Amino acid sequence: MGAVKDIREQAAAAEKVAARTADVFVADQMKTLAEAFRAQAATLKKEKKKKKKRK
Repeated sequence: MGAVKDIREQAAAAEKVAARTADVFVADQMKTLAEAFRAQAATLKKEKKKKKKRK
């Protein structure tokens, strides 16, 4: 499994926890974490595309 896919799965897991928790603070933190994971995955994907274009 690739790193991008793993990070996206972590984002999905964080969103699920956010939806299930009753604590608003924890839910917000998990949503923020999911957004950070998605941003990281997008950055990795862009870097991967750049490397392919260079070849």
